[in-house]
Amino acid sequence: MSDDRMKAMNFEYPDYIPVSVGILPAAWIKYRERLDEIIRQHPVIFGQQGPDPRDYDYVPETYAAGEHVDAWGCVWSNIKHGAESIVTGHPVPTREAVHTFQPPPPGSGIKHGFMWLILADLRGFEELMIDFAEDAPELQILIDKVLEYNCGEIARMLESRPEIQYFGDDLGMQDRLAIGEHKWRKYLKPCYARMYAMCHEVGTKVYMHTDGHIVPIIKDLIECGVDVLNPQIRANGLDNLVRECKGKVCVSLDLDRQLFPFATPEEIDAHIRECVAALGSPEGGLWLTAEVGPDVPLENIEAICAALERYRGYFR
Repeated sequence: MSDDRMKAMNFEYPDYIPVSVGILPAAWIKYRERLDEIIRQHPVIFGQQGPDPRDYDYVPETYAAGEHVDAWGCVWSNIKHGAESIVTGHPVPTREAVHTFQPPPPGSGIKHGFMWLILADLRGFEELMIDFAEDAPELQILIDKVLEYNCGEIARMLESRPEIQYFGDDLGMQDRLAIGEHKWRKYLKPCYARMYAMCHEVGTKVYMHTDGHIVPIIKDLIECGVDVLNPQIRANGLDNLVRECKGKVCVSLDLDRQLFPFATPEEIDAHIRECVAALGSPEGGLWLTAEVGPDVPLENIEAICAALERYRGYFR
């Protein structure tokens, strides 16, 4: 990990705010060489680019049109090549099926959606909501099976003693948690606390990405051991993130991807400046990250990169 990322994470006065831009496969497919040219003009963000040609049409498995089945038996369906797919086939459709369900074999790895989302993928969202509402005994059985699998995979990942371990699980919806905070604390908080404790026991920091509205449980995630929290600004609100996070946990802020397709370059500049002014400090505690898809105009992608470079040294 770069020195500035470590310093920002530990509130040790980084030289610059760490910045990054993620580009979805559909954006590469659409813009191709024109997008490559922007990237080559911003080595501070993307690093020096090599001479080898880029495969603009490459997509990870779940971004490919069609269907595939993952290691858990979930069926993923995709109608837009280059965009992410969704789970349409759930391998544990009934409570009775929970009792015989077995997780993947050891060594299958941990994917995005490793705890909360995999429960919904296995059961189906509506069935899972009923399980939570009724406190079904099978809910805890399924949670225990997923947790034990995850702990085994985390133990393997920690054998190399990484500086930081990355996790992703989208806990929120656009304006609220998918389940009430009390249910979350009862059923899921102990899971994250146990898994993240494994990391801290060997000196590994915890990075957690989570889309959606998570304001009611940010304090809980910090208590669970999250060292770097990656929330979405639009779903949570800048003022809420300042109140819940500033000085308490390093924020890897997911800038407003719902703004990027429609804003002017000037509005993008103002947005990033506002975020830095609100959440940044000389001590650190802030990373900035932006994700761009095919709906973001090239001039706005350039504006994102320029603003990140402009404001990353705001507190120097």
